[in-house]
Amino acid sequence: MEIKNEDLVYIKPNLAIEPLVDNWYAWPHLVSPATAAMNIKDRHLKIMNSYVQNPMIHAAAVKSPKMLGGPFIDYNGKRVDEIKGLINNTLDKCAGLLGLRDDIMQLNEMLRKEAKGYSLTDLYPKIPQRLQGLVELVYDVNNNPSFRFFESLLYETEFYDESLQSFNLFLVKDDDSRSFVLSTPKLPGDDILRVNMPFRSTVIDELFEMADKPGKFGYIKELFYIEPDKEALFKSFFTTEEPKRYERYSGDGVLTRYFGHACILTETKHTTILADPLISYGYESDISRYSYEDLPETIDYVLITHNHQDHILFETLLRIRKRIKNIVVPRCNGGTLQDPSLKMMFQRIGFNNIIELGEMETITFDDCVITGLPFIGEHCDLDVRSKLCHFVKFSDGFSMLFAADSCNISPKLYERIHKVVGDINVIFLGMECEGAPLTWLYGPLMPEQLPRDKDDSRRLAGCNFEQSKALIDVFSPDNVFVYAMGMEPWLKYISSIKYTDESKPIVESNKLLEYCRAKGIEPERLFGEKIIEYKTAPELAL
Repeated sequence: MEIKNEDLVYIKPNLAIEPLVDNWYAWPHLVSPATAAMNIKDRHLKIMNSYVQNPMIHAAAVKSPKMLGGPFIDYNGKRVDEIKGLINNTLDKCAGLLGLRDDIMQLNEMLRKEAKGYSLTDLYPKIPQRLQGLVELVYDVNNNPSFRFFESLLYETEFYDESLQSFNLFLVKDDDSRSFVLSTPKLPGDDILRVNMPFRSTVIDELFEMADKPGKFGYIKELFYIEPDKEALFKSFFTTEEPKRYERYSGDGVLTRYFGHACILTETKHTTILADPLISYGYESDISRYSYEDLPETIDYVLITHNHQDHILFETLLRIRKRIKNIVVPRCNGGTLQDPSLKMMFQRIGFNNIIELGEMETITFDDCVITGLPFIGEHCDLDVRSKLCHFVKFSDGFSMLFAADSCNISPKLYERIHKVVGDINVIFLGMECEGAPLTWLYGPLMPEQLPRDKDDSRRLAGCNFEQSKALIDVFSPDNVFVYAMGMEPWLKYISSIKYTDESKPIVESNKLLEYCRAKGIEPERLFGEKIIEYKTAPELAL
């Protein structure tokens, strides 16, 4: 059927929004101005310059399973002139951010040389000009000098530049067509519509409301200022076919559904909770999975466990932003470079009702309470506070723990927590226990290159068997679900993970499954989709 301007249409279930900053896939460290400055200089420009110098090395590397997730551009050694154009564009449009990065490095060097335990007062005039009025100089109690940003003021400067934000719209047709997004900039394509619009734009919400509420094609076309030569592509994103209708859970218990990776939807008849949203698109596949069509029209609480790109996925969050009533985020460290504020970031990109939660703090809702439990490990021993496990207890006493990638390197911690919260019925636990080294994610933030042996020792790793076993022994759950493994094929573009039976996370999680069965606990390593209803006892109380 030919779509006309007056026709009522829906978006197709496989329509993706791919948010970009300076033509690179957007993740949280590209929104916060200071981390964006460091990544643009020490990640993006380095990768692009390397590609221009020897594109065929990149072409060979992306074909090697051992190089998955490495700093290699996936354009098969081609489009070199376009990458050169991106380099020049970055040097021009990001000149201010590149200067900010250089000043941050200069400030680090000045503190290293001149802050020797004496008062820092005389060093304030030596702060680089771009950073004047944006930082406080501090010592820790061991007299190690450092600084913190007044991050709210940093967002008010020219360094937060919405003109660098844009997004691609395109149809996702399979699990294999997308390159690993953190190492390949986004160049134009015939089947991609580039939209120059900030992430906070409500036009995004109007588009994706059409997932289940039809709108006039002519109206939405006007909002996006579609040029005549792009109209056919834009039309291909829509259909007149009505989507399947979501049926809200109406039982008396708790319904949980696994959407892949660390994404869990939990529902009672009154409340919906979505943890770490990362949703697959609706298209034909041999692997069964839930998609956007399986989400409720309203999501009461989105829980964010930590600030990594596979747990805060703008691609999903922007698509469902209008559905979200509240986002619960961990409280940050207060202006440190490695730990930018999630609350400020979400506010800047158009989200409302953001609730900051601290460790062992509780927020109470109609039929449940959510407590933030300490989350340790997985951050390469950096002082990052914006990470929480979420303990959810329902009004009938039934409880769940979303532990994500927390690593039980200090079992006494959870023994102490058990004295406060008691046993937990269901535990979702991440066991991606190998993990990338520190510099894979945090390298651009480091003022000095870390020696290889130290870098390899500090990894983005979740629990191994012994650490998981200790956690299970403390909380005595009825069910244990191993998740957050990045195993689903539709996650390759963001996780770059490919396991074999000999991979350490598989071996270690197999041990845990066997251990749980021996103890009479029902375990499962989740993959694809999973649904389970817990019919709980209404006579129990919080």
